Amino acid sequence: MQSPANAPTTRIWVDADACPVVIKEILFRAAGRAQIETILVANQWLRTPPSRHVRAMQVAGGPDVADDAIAERVAAGDLVVTQDIPLAARVLEKHAVALNPRGELYTANTIAERLSVRNFMEELRGVGIQTGGPATLHARDRQAFAAQLDRWLAQRR
Repeated sequence: MQSPANAPTTRIWVDADACPVVIKEILFRAAGRAQIETILVANQWLRTPPSRHVRAMQVAGGPDVADDAIAERVAAGDLVVTQDIPLAARVLEKHAVALNPRGELYTANTIAERLSVRNFMEELRGVGIQTGGPATLHARDRQAFAAQLDRWLAQRR
């Protein structure tokens, strides 16, 4: 049996290029409160609060570079905050938890459908059909995100 001192450390990974500022602020507060390492991964420089629990990892520019960095480093039990459905699928394959900024948990039961819809929308955009962007992040989305984050933090205790 592994002692708590030798137990693997769980982390929060953030696909930070497209993560809304308000969600990052919720994560910063949670990192300090729960004393959990939170790593923001982006292909640009990011400002993070002065905290021993929060850090930024800057990766090279290019498609999916931040996603690849997260997918390579994530471990079972970690939490990944992302809007990117292919990254969420990769995270689930590694037995980690994937949560989008609107508070929706990606699961093994829903990820195939989400990938299918995403690919269909990409095809429509590829032939010039305007599909619109994501809806505005509302207070109820922030509340749903914070509630899911709190559940995940409580489960890891």
